[in-house]
Amino acid sequence: MRAVQVTGYGGIEQLQTVTKDVPIPKANEVLVKIKACAINNTEIWMREGAYGAGSASGWRPEGVQFPRIPGSDIAGTIVDIGDAVDSSMNGKDVVLFPFTSSGDDGSEHIANDMSFIGSEYDGGYAEYVVWPAELCFNMPLPDYTESAVFSVSGLTAWHMNEQLDIQPGETIMVTGANGGVGSLNVQIAANVFSAKVIAIVGDLRLADEMKALGATHVLSYRSDRLVDDIIDSNGGPIDSVLDVVGDPLFSTSLEALKKGGKFCISGSAGGQTTNLDFRTLYLKHITMYGSVLGRRDEYRRMLQAISDGQIKPVIDRTFPLEEAQDAQVYFKESGKLGKVVLLPNED
Repeated sequence: MRAVQVTGYGGIEQLQTVTKDVPIPKANEVLVKIKACAINNTEIWMREGAYGAGSASGWRPEGVQFPRIPGSDIAGTIVDIGDAVDSSMNGKDVVLFPFTSSGDDGSEHIANDMSFIGSEYDGGYAEYVVWPAELCFNMPLPDYTESAVFSVSGLTAWHMNEQLDIQPGETIMVTGANGGVGSLNVQIAANVFSAKVIAIVGDLRLADEMKALGATHVLSYRSDRLVDDIIDSNGGPIDSVLDVVGDPLFSTSLEALKKGGKFCISGSAGGQTTNLDFRTLYLKHITMYGSVLGRRDEYRRMLQAISDGQIKPVIDRTFPLEEAQDAQVYFKESGKLGKVVLLPNED
């Protein structure tokens, strides 16, 4: 099979197209012919070494073992099964829950041995992948490319929203609202949890598209009076923030929050460290949440919401597998709306 491997920490030159044997599923695994694999910050940061210090980077303390096939947002068809897998799985169109762990239901996402497809396991920048049968779920939509954009970004966004316990009518600010996680945060908060959403983007030419996803107001982070813009648009301070940007909008978020407000972060694309005056937290009684991925029960609820039409795929562009380097470069450009997807098996 054709695959794209990361050969070590560094730039896009570390992404190399190779030919490998098709993997053979173990007793409890299935072989998936990959039809689409969406790109996430996760595999770029893994390649760049952003998850660890020095040479160690990954979801596990020992770091990534190279070479590694990245990619975790996967949709495809089961074409072979292990001896212990029910024969009814063969031929199913599936999406892959993106990690394994020994954690009990409800705590699998915080288990110490959480291992991620595309980091600790070979992933979706390939024509085939093996994965545990119990972590393969029916595709929520009939289209492979559309179904592939939810597993990581969608689960991340869904868990963020559930952690905030959003109530109907609350006002939620979403940063990075035109990105993969951000555009799903807008949809989930507005269309599933019935919140009013203030979407923060760079380019206000995206306003109509953001409102079509469910945003009530669309503001630009380039404004030199953004805090006032947020408070004015809402008629007062906001209830909660869903953040994937990090440092650039951190102080703005805390200023715009009401007393007793909530702040949830699951990414730091704009900066991984910040200055914090603790008085802001305790004088305003702000609750802060760190969030990564989510649980299997949340994944099931998300897939149902997608099937029900409450959450729609937002896709900016697709690339063939061989153009993975170009796709990752394009992914990091600003001004996109939605996901970038690799297509390993274009028939």
